[in-house]
Amino acid sequence: MSLPHKMTISYRRSVVKWRIFTCLLILSLALGSSAQSAHTDSSGWETVGDGIEYREFHLSGPNRAFVARMDRNNPNVILESSIAQGTLAQGKETVSGMASRYDQAINTWDGTWGSRNQVVVAINGSYYNPETGVPHPGLIHSGWYVKQFGDLGGGSGFAWKSDRSAFIGGCVYHQSARQVITNIYTGYTRWINDINRVRRVNRNVIYTPQYDRYSHQYDSGVEFLVELIQPMGILSLPDMNIGIVREISDGQGSIPIPFDHIVISAHGYSRIALLENYKVGDVVGISLEITHLENNCETPNPLDWTSTYASVGGNYFFLQEGVIQSRDDLGAIQRNPRTAICFNDAFIYFIVVDGRNDRYSIGMTIAELGAFCKDTLGASWGINQDGGGSSTMWVNGEVKNSPSDGQERWVANGMMMVVVEPMDRSTTFWPGDQVKALYATNLHLGPGTNYAPISSVAENAEGVILPHLNYLNGVLAKGTHWWKVDFAGVVGWVDEDALALESELSPVSAFHQWTTSSTVEATSDLSTALPLGNK
Repeated sequence: MSLPHKMTISYRRSVVKWRIFTCLLILSLALGSSAQSAHTDSSGWETVGDGIEYREFHLSGPNRAFVARMDRNNPNVILESSIAQGTLAQGKETVSGMASRYDQAINTWDGTWGSRNQVVVAINGSYYNPETGVPHPGLIHSGWYVKQFGDLGGGSGFAWKSDRSAFIGGCVYHQSARQVITNIYTGYTRWINDINRVRRVNRNVIYTPQYDRYSHQYDSGVEFLVELIQPMGILSLPDMNIGIVREISDGQGSIPIPFDHIVISAHGYSRIALLENYKVGDVVGISLEITHLENNCETPNPLDWTSTYASVGGNYFFLQEGVIQSRDDLGAIQRNPRTAICFNDAFIYFIVVDGRNDRYSIGMTIAELGAFCKDTLGASWGINQDGGGSSTMWVNGEVKNSPSDGQERWVANGMMMVVVEPMDRSTTFWPGDQVKALYATNLHLGPGTNYAPISSVAENAEGVILPHLNYLNGVLAKGTHWWKVDFAGVVGWVDEDALALESELSPVSAFHQWTTSSTVEATSDLSTALPLGNK
């Protein structure tokens, strides 16, 4: 039976309206889903992490610029430097390799170890020795002063501090009398001659975990192993980085450097002085100071390097207080691929510009780079990093630009934008617990596979969970929890999955073991003292 004419028209209209509504709904959901997954706002910035945005610019020339920016007011996101292979001595690595190395590794943003990196953005860093991979001129990583900036060498580099301030350093030098190690008990003070460099005759040299897995010294000197309660950063007298002498190895040569230790290596009369004035168990303080000058190496610079958390060297300080700084040398006036860091009060920017391709992107001069940072990004300060084939921008697992070598170049270091994840700890074991290895496994210098293995144990090897000065037993790093274990005198950090509990200590025995193995923790102002050990 057919419907009346009016009912037929009404029915058809209803069907058309329903189809239109359905199409609009599907389109709306599709667009909404796309917008939600990309998180791109109307200005073109795409959210790629908490407090981090990314955008690509197609410019005249032609030029392609790849830019990430970090919200300086977001407390969950920070900057961090990266080191190829994790140490100065191990050569070079790609930017993506370094990003993977430091992702989910523990950091020291809160002043000590425990929280973790979620690496969102990474770029290449400073110029370097192409044969050894040692970066120029200096490097600060996770609060550690890893490589000293050269004295009176002109500019230094970009610096990010623990108070979230940033600056571009000028000329620096290190006054000998302000680089010292002090015996807190006796007040005896000794100069520090170098950091992470080959020890010379009659010198004191400090080796940090970022130097290599071992101190690499001959048996003609003495090695003091010092456990720290914080990274060995830049602190001016009377402030000090505090540690405890754990071991003295005289005439035995190289020793391992755990992740929260340093080795003080001395030769000749410096060796004699240390042996006479420091012993195992002594609390020591290390003070390191940078005297900061303008680029002319004469005028004092008011910016303070104390408590710098991350820094890499750079050249061409091309933007200063919103003014583009002109340069006329060949490296500045040629168009090349560029990597740069610039900033204003609101954002830190990482910039990579592709080059050496007339149809795709020709690259920029330093003046053009300065104009882009100032006029397009609104930055007030900017410094150039290593460029050319080194220029690489990595975001959430993907290299965004097209490196001019046709692939990622192996470089010395880099800078990263990192979301800080809170510390997570397991309570599976307790200091003093007897454990065994479920299978053959490695012992690492620190909690995480980013720290080098120094030994291994066989299946069913028996060990004991040791107390740890910085309470990191059970800490989550690189996807698993880690424990400090002693296997018959071989000590290192072991993945929890490789361990099984053999027997527990009674509460009385555990307390006795904790108190007898602990010492006294000295703070920088020596106003309090706390027992060490346990977790």
